[in-house]
Amino acid sequence: MRFRKAKAAEEQRTIKTNNQEFNEQFEYANNSIKTSKYNVITFLPINLFEQFQRVANAYFLFLLILQLIPEISSLSWFTTVVPLVFVLIVTAVKDASDDYFRYRSDNQVNNRRAEILHDGQFMEDKWMNVQVGDIIKMKNNQFVPADLLLLSSSEPHSLSYIETAELDGETNLKVRQALPVTSDIGDDVHDLSTFDGQVICEPPNNRLDKFTGTLFFADNKYALDNDKILLRGCVLRNTEWCHGLVIFAGQDTKLMQNSGKTQWKRTNIDRLMNTLVLWIFSFLIFMGIVLAVGNTIWESQIGFDFQHFLSMDSIGPDSAFFSGFLTFWSYIIILNTVVPISLYVSVEVIRLCHSYFVNWDLRMYYKAKEMPAQVRTTTLNEELGQIEYVFSDKTGTLTQNIMAFNKCSIDGQLYGELYDKNGQLVEINAQTPAVNFLSWNPLADQKFQFYDEKLPLAMREENETAHEFFRLLALCHTVMAEEKHAGDLVYQAQSPDEDALVTAARCFGFVFRSRTPDTITVDEFGDVRTYKLLSILDFNNVRKRMSVIVRNPEGKIKLYCKGADTIIFDLLHEDCRELTLKTTEHLNMFAGEGLRTLCLAYKDLDEADFAEWSRRHHEASTAMDEREEKLSAVYEEIEKDMKLLGATAIEDKLQDGVPDAIANLARANIKLWVLTGDKQETAVNIGYSCNMLWDDMEMFIVSGHLEQEVRAEIENAMKKIIEVEHFETVPNKTRPIAEYALVINGHSLAFALQKTMEMQFLELACLCKAVICCRVTPLQKAQVVDLVKQNKKSITLAIGDGANDVNMIKTAHIGVGISGQEGMQAVLASDFSFGQFRYLQRLLLVHGRWSYLRMCKFLCYFFYKNFAFTLVHFWFAFFCGFSAQTVYDQWFITLYNIVYTSLPVLAMGCFDQDVKEQWSLVYPKLYSPGQFNRLFNKKQFFICTSRGIYTSIVLFFVPYAMLCTTMRMNGSELADGQSLAVIVSTALVIVVSLQVGIDMAYWTPINQIFVWGSIAMYFAITFALYSDGMYTILPGAFPFIGASRAPLSQPTVCLTVLLTVVICMVPVIVSRFIHNDLHPTLSDMVRVLQVQEGRRPEPRRRKPIRRVSMRRSGYAFAHTSGFGKLIMSGQSFRAPARRTAKSPKLHHQPSDLERVHEEGPQLV
Repeated sequence: MRFRKAKAAEEQRTIKTNNQEFNEQFEYANNSIKTSKYNVITFLPINLFEQFQRVANAYFLFLLILQLIPEISSLSWFTTVVPLVFVLIVTAVKDASDDYFRYRSDNQVNNRRAEILHDGQFMEDKWMNVQVGDIIKMKNNQFVPADLLLLSSSEPHSLSYIETAELDGETNLKVRQALPVTSDIGDDVHDLSTFDGQVICEPPNNRLDKFTGTLFFADNKYALDNDKILLRGCVLRNTEWCHGLVIFAGQDTKLMQNSGKTQWKRTNIDRLMNTLVLWIFSFLIFMGIVLAVGNTIWESQIGFDFQHFLSMDSIGPDSAFFSGFLTFWSYIIILNTVVPISLYVSVEVIRLCHSYFVNWDLRMYYKAKEMPAQVRTTTLNEELGQIEYVFSDKTGTLTQNIMAFNKCSIDGQLYGELYDKNGQLVEINAQTPAVNFLSWNPLADQKFQFYDEKLPLAMREENETAHEFFRLLALCHTVMAEEKHAGDLVYQAQSPDEDALVTAARCFGFVFRSRTPDTITVDEFGDVRTYKLLSILDFNNVRKRMSVIVRNPEGKIKLYCKGADTIIFDLLHEDCRELTLKTTEHLNMFAGEGLRTLCLAYKDLDEADFAEWSRRHHEASTAMDEREEKLSAVYEEIEKDMKLLGATAIEDKLQDGVPDAIANLARANIKLWVLTGDKQETAVNIGYSCNMLWDDMEMFIVSGHLEQEVRAEIENAMKKIIEVEHFETVPNKTRPIAEYALVINGHSLAFALQKTMEMQFLELACLCKAVICCRVTPLQKAQVVDLVKQNKKSITLAIGDGANDVNMIKTAHIGVGISGQEGMQAVLASDFSFGQFRYLQRLLLVHGRWSYLRMCKFLCYFFYKNFAFTLVHFWFAFFCGFSAQTVYDQWFITLYNIVYTSLPVLAMGCFDQDVKEQWSLVYPKLYSPGQFNRLFNKKQFFICTSRGIYTSIVLFFVPYAMLCTTMRMNGSELADGQSLAVIVSTALVIVVSLQVGIDMAYWTPINQIFVWGSIAMYFAITFALYSDGMYTILPGAFPFIGASRAPLSQPTVCLTVLLTVVICMVPVIVSRFIHNDLHPTLSDMVRVLQVQEGRRPEPRRRKPIRRVSMRRSGYAFAHTSGFGKLIMSGQSFRAPARRTAKSPKLHHQPSDLERVHEEGPQLV
């Protein structure tokens, strides 16, 4: 193993192409990645260090050292070392198993193959062997292995198309373009081998949206930005090949810089247990001191009377003090069972059992992908019952990332809804028959579903407005078409919305077939028409609309426009007022249903007017100053007095059951924050769709670009909330006066997360019922999670499905991965995984709540039974001269926690449930005790230990009083050490078994066998250990023949045991009855409903309701400017192949992607 001193932080990176000797001097990271925590050498020390951070493990190690000293130990050392080693081994094996899955994932990625330029030729090698400065060749549909500077590609002007779902969750394509100076290299291996450019750039960082550098080549320098970089984790699409220069590799890549470090997670109960063990150890020391002082006094005042029986030669102050010192350590060993190591063994067994219950849950099995729920970290189950904040990604987590044309309004007529014979609205479901488009349109998309027959009928009846509506959708876009087989069209769109609109036009008879820089070809009900494309008036965030100007085959010039209704309505002709009012009603209805809307309008243009406008447009487009402003002004000149056609409504498809799941989580007082890389309009729209947001909610939008602006927006929102809450407070009102939502953009969040502002932001966010963070980076997601985690005493959960969610998944107390559209990175980094978001409510409200309930009951009972068991030694010390003599037989001490009481408490910890699963989902408020940590806390600990102390007093003093005053039936003495031990141990086993029976709320055959079988096992083993046969076999180990038969055969002893049990149990039964009758919990009341006549809960179903909203949903465009300029320029078009004239309707056409590739939005 090679050791080297830590490398100084980089200020800038210098790379020479094809010069490894130069690059190696900087010791840049290689391309191997490591997300696992351990390796073969570090596993043992690191894992032991982590395990001994548990105070209990350190405590038992200390006891083991004490037991190795014969002067003070009355117990053998192996009684501690064996269980301690067992616990350490079991935990280590589990940790190694969890980490092995991460190692295997790393290994799989590191061993992927890449083509690397070596010695003048491309050779396949492993990803892990890629070095900074290497030139790599990639092919279509391959993952990018490192952060690369794009040098050249197979596409015109060295364009390359990538999918960045692993980085930002967006599945639409994005474009990258090489510098002209490197694009000329093409695929020439010789030129690539002799390329000697030098790159000086920024050091490794986590900024996905920014890159700054300079290329020095041939005595010139060229600026480099993010548009020329291919980031690791992207997938090359629609590009035959490309070459790239490795800038950052392995852990230095931006993807890995955003991944965060694998953290060791501990539950709240683990942390509380550490505190309680310290308290118990302090209590143990206190008892040891009391008994040591008692021994010292006893030795100095009374012990001399027994000097003939003692080994010491003299009894004096010095020897009495030394005796007390030794007695102190002896009692530390004897009384250590207040926290037996079997507690930790049992905890691990219960957690493992809970994990298997999740893994085996068929109701969390996602059949579409054959994916069961999986527990990847088995130590966090009970924390699932304490979640208060859920941080969720949007794309692929809440949504399917699929847009569907749902409804539309054409010329004031609503389409897309179904009504029965009575005129009642019919809910559309999986059984509703869809329109059969293929019966009259062979080019229709088979996956497209629409249910209202009125619209296809209107299209076939040649409704002119409807035809113009879909003609607009087929012409006004920047989509590209690929047709590899006749009629098999594949659209590539810069946003899913555009793809949905063009697909809808295709199915309704207006099939977009192909485009060139000057034309758009559309198949209109079998009639192939080619429109001359005169101009594209591109979209941007200010305009919020897009227009195309075309000349139809008849020679008429038309302008087609689509955009946000708030913009389009202001550009309409006065004659459209009545239609505008009707369309507005439909838009409000669409918005109420959470649909994304666009308005469509058109305008007939005069030849002369267009010629004059075209001249002004040319002047604006070639202006040197304020070009964008001049273009916008020219666009507005022609985009006016338009005629309204109608509006579209697109559904951003949620995953099944998402609204119900979110509603149930909200009723359980679980707050959902959405952290997404998507744009604000889309995220807000999804918030309405999934019932996170609603119309009467006060929404605060923080979108400032400067620190002062962000601070002012946060302060203004806080002032408004304080004013409302202060001046409108209603006495005895339990609900908030108003409900608020917070929406903040990524650039504003960067300021809000600064130290000077983060607490203000957190206070505002926590006052809001819903929080949506848009356009955030993976690091910002983790920072938001960490802000809540560190400053709120609440348990957090992060859920996502892409590599951009890995950091927040690792940061949260619990990370959940969804196997979605974006790969398995989130799943591999998670603690729990499943196939759909809706399973989260079952994971939390059923499994999580049960796990927390069971673990709390288990811990309370375990401390109770061990305090009752151990403190009998303390009371006995006052009657045995503080000699560290044990009450119980050695075999009983050994078997008490292993055999006699282990199985009942394990049965309760594994199988108990207060109410059945259906009731947990119907009454989400049952979840609240875990959020407030009510079932096991310091107060509950004192209550259960106090009951244990009371039980120990009864267990010792009742039998002791009986033995002092009674005799055997034959008149002989009954009082002896073995009789006391048998009576106390018998009463103890019966009491703790009955106690666990009272604590159980759900009895299974296993519980019955374990509880009553444990009592039977005690009597069987006890009679066997003191039998004649055992004495004959091992006389030294079992010298007390009949020590159990003799006392238990006496009626007095049996009655004493019965009396002891009654005195111990009556207060418990009475207090439980009073509490359940006078102060029942919600769980008690639901349990009563559950048992009444075998009632089953009626599940709450969301009724289909029609909401009307003045809110407008997000417009269906990409977030950044469109790419009309690129299309009109023809730069991305290949020269068309020569072909014979054949009917495009019947015969195959050359693929558009063989001639043109759309340019997706920049990575923001």
